[in-house]
Amino acid sequence: MTTQSNTPSKGELILRLHGIGKQFGAVTALEDIELDVHAGEVVALVGDNGAGKSTLVKVLAGVHQPTSGSIEYLGKPVSLDTPKKALEMGIATVFQDLALCENLDVVANLFLGHEVNPWRMDEVQMEVRAWTLLQELAARIPSVREPIASLSGGQRQTVAIARSLLLDPHIIMLDEPTAALGVAQSAEVLNLIERVRDRGHGVILISHNMEDVRAVADRIVVLRLGKNNGVFTSDTSHQDLVAAITGASENSVSRRAARKQQDAEAVQ
Repeated sequence: MTTQSNTPSKGELILRLHGIGKQFGAVTALEDIELDVHAGEVVALVGDNGAGKSTLVKVLAGVHQPTSGSIEYLGKPVSLDTPKKALEMGIATVFQDLALCENLDVVANLFLGHEVNPWRMDEVQMEVRAWTLLQELAARIPSVREPIASLSGGQRQTVAIARSLLLDPHIIMLDEPTAALGVAQSAEVLNLIERVRDRGHGVILISHNMEDVRAVADRIVVLRLGKNNGVFTSDTSHQDLVAAITGASENSVSRRAARKQQDAEAVQ
């Protein structure tokens, strides 16, 4: 269980980053980053390769310590100096590689490292809890005794997200959850993200897929060259997001939108 006993109400501020910076020697990876996350919302973190998304996630996961700035968690200043401390406080991370054991079944993967009564493994209780959690998430898993190797990409992502929920975190960070997934599997994962949000968790979604981001995000935070470059809503146009990410208002997306507008005006 997490060390935080109080559960934030929906809309309550869980996490606030102020002036976060991170340097690796002479290289500045992050500079003066501001970020707020509330309970029951999805915040998408987008940007080009090298924008600082992965570094920021690792700062929140306790892998890297910031060079400057402050972190407030549930209204109190905190130091996330180890991954274990971040997890115990209620910040869970699902990295892109998922870290699942393909030879083990769903139950074993969900409780790996957090087994119920590990000295006399309570398989029945773990199976019941696994089914209960997956049913709450409306997950499409054929059997909790199915080995991970036999599951689809979307089902594996579901197991990884469900595993992060076992410790009842306040914030879940998802790193490219729909990468390399097909259309149907991506839709399944996006539905799952909405259900996690509806449970009252704050979700930080890292993605390059603007359609996925606009489908589920309540706010979209753009990073560019390690700095904040705007906060947008889900109804922001695709070309405006691309312009913020690339730093150029003139690009293929904006030109395509301009041509469509000209065609529409010509028809009128």
